[in-house]
Amino acid sequence: MLKEIDIQQMSLNDLEKIKDIIISDFDDFWNYNILKEELESPNSKYIMAKTNDGEIIGFAGIKILLDNADIMNIVVKKSCRNQGVGNLLLNSLVSICKDLNLLSLSLEVNEDNLPAIHLYEKFGFKQIGLRKKYYLGKNGIVMLYKM
Repeated sequence: MLKEIDIQQMSLNDLEKIKDIIISDFDDFWNYNILKEELESPNSKYIMAKTNDGEIIGFAGIKILLDNADIMNIVVKKSCRNQGVGNLLLNSLVSICKDLNLLSLSLEVNEDNLPAIHLYEKFGFKQIGLRKKYYLGKNGIVMLYKM
């Protein structure tokens, strides 16, 4: 069971703390340089899940385009999955979008990632499209949440 989790804005310093374990402990589809560019972008907002002892166990980000946002990623440390961290991160992203008076939040999810699809559906995301072979030969389901 996880300790108390705090959701905070993510900074470049936070990225430096997880630099050496991004691919091994999180996922291998985004590397340090891509995340650094995202954190430096004025149109991006990134948050992280941190335990009360300072361990970063997840992060998530959006890219804002006019009055809409796209979820760029929601990533939870492999050893902390299925414990509600993704739910906390997604809830925080939705709150950020509402605070910014955005109209919608969209994302693409691998058709095989059933836990993520169920999480998004639980929040009220609806499937609006399909991107053929978006994820290394697998289809990407396009989902939308209206504020």
